[in-house]
Amino acid sequence: MKLVLFDCDGTLVDSADIIHGSMVATFREAGLPEPAMEATKGIIGLTLDLAIASLLDRPLDAECGRLAERYKEHFIASRHLPSFSEPLYEGIAELIETLAGRDDVLIGMVTGKSRRGVQRVLETYGFERHFVTIRTADDCPSKPHPAMVLECCAETGIDTASTYVIGDAVYDMQMARSAGARAIGVSWGYHNRDGLLATGAHAVIATPAELLTLID
Repeated sequence: MKLVLFDCDGTLVDSADIIHGSMVATFREAGLPEPAMEATKGIIGLTLDLAIASLLDRPLDAECGRLAERYKEHFIASRHLPSFSEPLYEGIAELIETLAGRDDVLIGMVTGKSRRGVQRVLETYGFERHFVTIRTADDCPSKPHPAMVLECCAETGIDTASTYVIGDAVYDMQMARSAGARAIGVSWGYHNRDGLLATGAHAVIATPAELLTLID
């Protein structure tokens, strides 16, 4: 039996515009310099307080925590806008359905997204029944700490050596390696191929369908 653990933002769904818009609103409201889109993409995957500290280029402090809470409010408000969209990347729906139909694979998620945000994605695309184990920013330390992977493995009873972590960020690769799992990068997300390989990716795939060959 194999366990396939997906990151969410930048791997399953393209949420960069929504995340960046909420981050800009948060920084603008606080009188701080607004981050560039590329800077925002670089921190997607971290928990919010660490992401904001990174954007501010300073150690984690109480203000980062306050800004993180305000970001959540902006993000939740954006869900009610007609423009709100977290589209699946091309080929993801087919990949999930294919994996879910196999009796030698279990599917899970390890993400810096909140549990509420994950639930919305799962409900929107009808994936609830497919993901048997999920760890979010509400449950574990931020990536690249290996806790998310280790807890999913413990819950499913699958060894880390039989586990694949699929993600677009260097934090995903570092987390997978720290846990002893296979690190598979995706080239369609927010971090570049060279960075993924440099931080431990065993492979970087260009299309979702390539994963099927790798896990076999």
